Amino acid sequence: MSAGELAFGEKKPRPPAAHWSEEPAAGSAVGHRARPSAASAGVRVRGVLDASGCSMLAPLQTGAARFSSYLLSRARKVLGSHLFSPCGVPEFCSISTRKLAAHSFGASMAAMMSFPPQRYHYFLVLDFEATCDKPQIHPQEIIEFPILKLNGRTMEIESTFHMYVQPVVHPQLTPFCTELTGIIQAMVDGQPSLQQVLERVDEWMAKEGLLDPNVKSIFVTCGDWDLKVMLPGQCQYLGLPVADYFKQWINLKKAYSFAMGCWPKNGLLDMNKGLSLQHIGRPHSGIDDCKNIANIMKTLAYRGFIFKQTSKPF
Repeated sequence: MSAGELAFGEKKPRPPAAHWSEEPAAGSAVGHRARPSAASAGVRVRGVLDASGCSMLAPLQTGAARFSSYLLSRARKVLGSHLFSPCGVPEFCSISTRKLAAHSFGASMAAMMSFPPQRYHYFLVLDFEATCDKPQIHPQEIIEFPILKLNGRTMEIESTFHMYVQPVVHPQLTPFCTELTGIIQAMVDGQPSLQQVLERVDEWMAKEGLLDPNVKSIFVTCGDWDLKVMLPGQCQYLGLPVADYFKQWINLKKAYSFAMGCWPKNGLLDMNKGLSLQHIGRPHSGIDDCKNIANIMKTLAYRGFIFKQTSKPF
């Protein structure tokens, strides 16, 4: 998150429905939780606020009610062969066979405790840093371009793309920019131009199988600024095309506000606080911000949240 994003105003989405069991309206572009309502399960849930002031209704309803049918189906597939003696007659099984069965049972339980299915095979977590100053300089230019490839099934990071970019309009970084982002002049001097970095992004996307039409992936950003303002604005200034895969994304702030019932005014800091997560690395470092976004997504997914596109079509 750069100074440009801090200055970019975002409209807060409407407050989420009071009941987490309710599905969003048709055509809603924000993630949702598909689960039986507390009322139908015979559970009385009171509204509770956590330290950050966010509604804790969702976490209270997360658990067996959300995962029961999911885990049951997984248990039938994964544990079915372990519910009976490996040799058919328990009293004739050897100790080693019993140990093997116990070990397999533990491994099967670990495999069973995976996340509920997401709509995408991969999430591509992105967070630009750009030239900045007070008062703001124009045009701003991307100087850090990080992407984390997050597996949609495990929510683990599988691959990283990370490059610094040479600014051309304002090649000298301001003291304000260095203080905010931690990026010094030597880190951008002699680095590829934005055009060259975009070419390498495309090569990385192809190598990772993300351009396969059968693979569903989507970018995730902390706000709309990165892909709604910064990238298309700089590409327009330089006369560069914007690849189609940059034209749809998930705004984590909107996803979080729907999941937790409050808007994260201070971005990643508020989201980490609301989820009781330790902040990773330095604020306003692009690669560290990506790691925090990935960690927040993993935590929300663990609680049963299903991520959906939030951007509107171009």
